[in-house]
Amino acid sequence: MTEPLEIAFIGLGVMGGPMAGHLAAAGHSVTAYNRTASRARTWLEAQRADGRDAHIAATPAEAAGGADIVLTCVGNDADLEAVTLGPDGAFAAIAPDALFIDHTTVSAAMARRLDGAARSAGFAALDAPVSGGQAGAENGRLAIMCGGSDEALERARPVMQSYGSRIVHVGAAGAGQTAKMANQMCIAGTLAGLSEAIRLADAADLDMERVLEAISGGAAQSWQMENRWQTMVAGEFDHGFALDWMRKDLGYALEEARRLGLSAPVTALVDQFYADLQAMGAGRQDTSALIRRLPPGSEGKTP
Repeated sequence: MTEPLEIAFIGLGVMGGPMAGHLAAAGHSVTAYNRTASRARTWLEAQRADGRDAHIAATPAEAAGGADIVLTCVGNDADLEAVTLGPDGAFAAIAPDALFIDHTTVSAAMARRLDGAARSAGFAALDAPVSGGQAGAENGRLAIMCGGSDEALERARPVMQSYGSRIVHVGAAGAGQTAKMANQMCIAGTLAGLSEAIRLADAADLDMERVLEAISGGAAQSWQMENRWQTMVAGEFDHGFALDWMRKDLGYALEEARRLGLSAPVTALVDQFYADLQAMGAGRQDTSALIRRLPPGSEGKTP
C-alpha cells in the first residue's frame, strides 16, 4: 500500500462516492466536498461506520487546503469550472507541490485550460476520465485514461490503483478526455447495433438466450452484449449511467471531431436517437435504453 496521504475528493455522485470510499479504505485521510450537502453527510456516515479517516468540507477550497492530492468527479465543463476556478474553488487552495486529478468527463479544451491554470499556479494536473460505470466504481475496477506528464501520472498511479484496474497514459493534457470521447463513440455505435440485433432476433421468434450464447462467443462479442443483452430484452434500464450523460459526452466528441475536421456520422446519428429518448422522458435511464426507440416487430415480445 502507498504511504497514507491527505486527499481531497470533490464530487460524491454514483462514481465519485465509491471512488472516494476506496481511497479512505486504502488508509488515506479523505476530505470530501459535494454540492448537495446531504449526500456528503451520508457518505461521511458510511465511512465513519467502517472506521475510516474521512471528513467533509463546506467548499472545494476548504477540502483542497493542505491536501497532497486533489481529485474531482463532477458533471460537466461548467460544474468542473465552478469547483476549480470559481468562487471558493479548489485551485485557489491547492499547494504548489500537490497534484490535481480530474476524473470528470469533460471537453478536451477544458482539460487543457485547467492544465494551464495548474502550471501557472505551480502544481501538476492530470485529466483522467474513467470507464466502467457505477459497477466499476463500486468494485474498484475502473479503466482510467490519462492525459498529462509522465511525472504526474507516476505520482497518481498508486492512488488511482485504489479504484482502477487499468491505468493508461495516452498523451499530453487533454489526451485522456479525447480517449474517453473515443470510448463513448464505440459504446454508442455498439449499442445501436445491439438494439437492432435484439429486435431482429425477437421478431423472428428466436430463443433469445440461445442467440446470445451463439453470437457472444464470436466476433460480435462485446461488454455491452455480455452485460446488457438480457436486461435490454427484459426492458430493464436502471444501471447507473444515464443517457443524459451519454448525450453530454457525445456532444464533446462531436465538438472535438469538428475541431479536427473529421466526420462522425454514426455518432451524430446515435446522438439524435438519444435526443429522441430524452423527448420521451427516458433521460435518466441507462444508455442501453436506446432499444426503446425501435418498436418490436409484429411478433415481438421485448418491451
